[in-house]
Amino acid sequence: MQHHAERFVVRTPGRGTQDITARVQDAVAHAGVTDGLCNVFVHHTSASLILCENADPQVRRDLEAFAARLVPDGDALFEHTDEGPDDMPAHVRTILTQSSLNIPVERGQASLGTWQGIYLWEHRTAAHQRRVTVSVVGS
Repeated sequence: MQHHAERFVVRTPGRGTQDITARVQDAVAHAGVTDGLCNVFVHHTSASLILCENADPQVRRDLEAFAARLVPDGDALFEHTDEGPDDMPAHVRTILTQSSLNIPVERGQASLGTWQGIYLWEHRTAAHQRRVTVSVVGS
């Protein structure tokens, strides 16, 4: 059984999705694992990971519109506003989505569906640097 972990930083321009599929595939390739499991983890409480359609960017824009309706910035419901009106909504969005993804590794690559991509979803309105760890185990 082999194990390999790789870390990288994703610089976001602010709220929205950043395609990290190629970086995850590179980490899987560096692991030298033919078959196994890949875990992708984001080390933050106001950004998340999603496995989403990669062909039409409207899908991700529609997800952002849905999230804005579901958890609007500046909602008077929230007490935690230490870093601004997008602070608590960013935490809620993260909790409603995922901080990690598990993806099978087959024939030395993350086995994604034809229309699947791996995205870091930034929930804050300002630019950030987000740490991501990709761990691969297998044979």
